[in-house]
Amino acid sequence: MAVGGFAVDAPSNAAVDAKITLSVVITCIVAASSGLIFGYDIGISGGVTTMPPFLKKFFPAILKKASSAETNIYCVYDSQILTLFTSSLYLAGLVSSLVASRATAMIGRRNIMLLGGCTFLIGGAINGGAQNIAMLILGRILLGLGVGFTNQAAPVYLSEIAPPKWRGAFNTGFQFFIGIGVVIANCINYAVSKHSWGWRVSLGFAVVPAATMVVGALFITDTPNSLVQRGKIDEARSALRKVRKSTADVEAELDDLVKMTAKSKALQQEPFTTIFEGKYRPHLVMAFCIPFFQQVTGINVVAFYSANLFQSVGLGNDAALLSTIILGVVNLGSIMVSTFIVDRFGRRLLFLEGGIHMLACQIAVALLLALSDSTEHLPKGNAISVLVLLCLYAAGFGWSWGPLSWLVPSEIFPMKIRSTGQSISVAVNFVTTFVLSQTFLTMLCHFRYGAFLFFAGWIAIMTIFVALFLPETKGIPLESMYAVWGKHWFWRRFVVKDDVHDIGSTPRNDVLT
Repeated sequence: MAVGGFAVDAPSNAAVDAKITLSVVITCIVAASSGLIFGYDIGISGGVTTMPPFLKKFFPAILKKASSAETNIYCVYDSQILTLFTSSLYLAGLVSSLVASRATAMIGRRNIMLLGGCTFLIGGAINGGAQNIAMLILGRILLGLGVGFTNQAAPVYLSEIAPPKWRGAFNTGFQFFIGIGVVIANCINYAVSKHSWGWRVSLGFAVVPAATMVVGALFITDTPNSLVQRGKIDEARSALRKVRKSTADVEAELDDLVKMTAKSKALQQEPFTTIFEGKYRPHLVMAFCIPFFQQVTGINVVAFYSANLFQSVGLGNDAALLSTIILGVVNLGSIMVSTFIVDRFGRRLLFLEGGIHMLACQIAVALLLALSDSTEHLPKGNAISVLVLLCLYAAGFGWSWGPLSWLVPSEIFPMKIRSTGQSISVAVNFVTTFVLSQTFLTMLCHFRYGAFLFFAGWIAIMTIFVALFLPETKGIPLESMYAVWGKHWFWRRFVVKDDVHDIGSTPRNDVLT
């Protein structure tokens, strides 16, 4: 049979026809809960760095600067050591995400999530009991190692375990739990901010989501794809029966996985070499561009430093912490919107709408700050308007670039380079996040409202990029994804049409049209 110029074997369509079962739902919820630890860290960092007891113990110079009437409001928190407290996690995450590529292929997705959860738990305990900056940074490094492992493994796990028709909805669960983690962290910061030991509670409570994730992961199986890849055929059969239906005939789907894995191993190469071959150029470009663009929307620096930001534009400490809760709840609600519509309207439409939406909000924030630009005071009404605009911006991110930036890289790679591709994607995410988180407060100090125009420019670029270069991938089985690029006006020049082992099985016409 030939589809889109690809001559391949007739498919079984077993994976395409897979149904949602209770086991699939429970398994995907447990795997998606890995996002809790990442979300908790995103939410907790900015709030803790505004707490006077925390600043008094570790950064007294910043506390003194904050009380100075002459200080430029945009520059209060401009400290490279303070931002290193936040950004050091992402350097550690970069290292662990690259190590996780080979480890995931060797020991499986589930075990890497377990390893990440345990490492994060230890880091949270060290941060909660920190006595000096060295302990803070050590704890952050361990947190980063844990986040790097889980961010690499969990999205791939979800993409492999979910039925293709609902893969988008299940994969957005990872971003949904990130959102839950952010909201929980912001609520804890608000509740304990007035206590001298409040920062210890905020940092130490990280052990709870980590323990929750670890315990849950003990009760789920690895993905059938990973088990077949490691030669555990009987376990893969049992895993398929568990997630599909106990009475279902899974032999056709298992046979597809075995054949695809055998073809990949027959031409086995070093994954980090293979992924740079010309025929994988579209995949590699997306692995770099999508996570990079997600971060230059500015969302994470807004999340990290939202409390600092809201204080800088005229809200008091309590109001600033409460504002971060509002921002997190809005983002969480918008992720739920994405869950219900991503498999109906597709990835491209949400990417494009979200980009235009965020672009308008960033420009509006910049204009508002420019019109009332002051180094000493921003009117309360304008500060509230900034909060409203950033909530609208967070909503646009929550149903587009938030979940989709985890979903698309996890679903586009052939199995033999899937772990490697996801590792590159997570590594790019961490590198970009580190650079932005380390420089944002300095950028805010010197550029003021221009910082938001900086992010608006990138949002415009990435929206054009999606319009031109990203094909639609909704509903297509992972083993059939390679053929999609052969139908794209630009990427088809790189695709090898006779490379059957990379295609797997032929996509059904109803999911390609």
